Amino acid sequence: MRNYHTVCICGGGGLGHTLAAKISKNGYQVHLLTGHPARWSKHILVEDCNQVTINGEITQISDRPEEVIPSADIILLCVPGYLIQQTLHAIAPYVSSGTEIGSVISSGGFFWMACHELGKEQRLFGFQRVPYISRVREYGRSAELKGYKSMLKIGGNSNSDLEELTSFFSKALETPTIALGHYLEATLTNSNPLLHPSRIYGMLSPFDTDTYDKEFLFYEEWDDRSSEVLIECDSEFQRILSRLPIHQEEIPSLLQYYESEDVTSLTRKIRSIEAFKGIKMAMVAQGDRFKVDYTNRYFTEDIPFGLLIIKSLGNLLKEDTPMIDQVILWIQERMRKQYLIAGTLKGKDIGESGVIQNFNINTLDDLYNL
Repeated sequence: MRNYHTVCICGGGGLGHTLAAKISKNGYQVHLLTGHPARWSKHILVEDCNQVTINGEITQISDRPEEVIPSADIILLCVPGYLIQQTLHAIAPYVSSGTEIGSVISSGGFFWMACHELGKEQRLFGFQRVPYISRVREYGRSAELKGYKSMLKIGGNSNSDLEELTSFFSKALETPTIALGHYLEATLTNSNPLLHPSRIYGMLSPFDTDTYDKEFLFYEEWDDRSSEVLIECDSEFQRILSRLPIHQEEIPSLLQYYESEDVTSLTRKIRSIEAFKGIKMAMVAQGDRFKVDYTNRYFTEDIPFGLLIIKSLGNLLKEDTPMIDQVILWIQERMRKQYLIAGTLKGKDIGESGVIQNFNINTLDDLYNL
């Protein structure tokens, strides 16, 4: 039986703040690896959606991996997809083979990046969906926990101790946590990688402009066109899943997940979700107008480390994805990037993404036996 005492969180976004408070509040030591240690207080305050205040204490804060990584039993990456490989590379010299390394975002290519940087012998795990919806209130000091999950699921490679990890996270996060049968069941998600790009395409593609006279509410103003795009993209994703040797029921369709039957009911459901209230489209003010912010994670993460990964799996399996292609082509043009050309991932910017081919995964065996 393994005893986990110390968790090192890498990254300081909303999830980093919230997990630091929650884990330390439940009796475990928390270290923090951040690029901005001077901006952090050791005391973290989080207010949840029930107006409950969570007080946490961080034992050690540093921007130097050698100061916070070696003594950690669990290392938990709370960084966006475009920083996962960079973070793994930085911590690699200080990680022991017995340390469990995981990510709150598995869909960005974490498992193949970790194998590339740390070797296939390393213990690896990842959450299927993020544990919380969180927002920073005051950086390094406080955050809002906007919504809980009723259950958490984690997947791991053959070296990870999922039984012990599920027991740990059930206690540390005060949420029942169960193990998935295969790491792909954590990696392949139709959450943000489909949800955000589908909404952006559905919302903005009718307009030939990047500048608008209002800020759009991302979810509260969700429309049927966005639901139509999302349902079609998810149908293509589900066809990809059906070709893989995994338990497909672990990744339900978005209609199932949101307890909806059709376009209209999905629109109504997404508009009503309390944790989504007030979230706006990524835009920056320009005088009295608003311009789409292409530096936001909706673009820098959900396309190269989300939708493109799904597309790369489709290519591996020779599965056509016409709606996903349409969304990628429209968004990449506005990002001034080139990933997809005539259905193939050979654009000049594809090396900046998390697609499986970048990590020498060229067959189903390569993918399944990572």
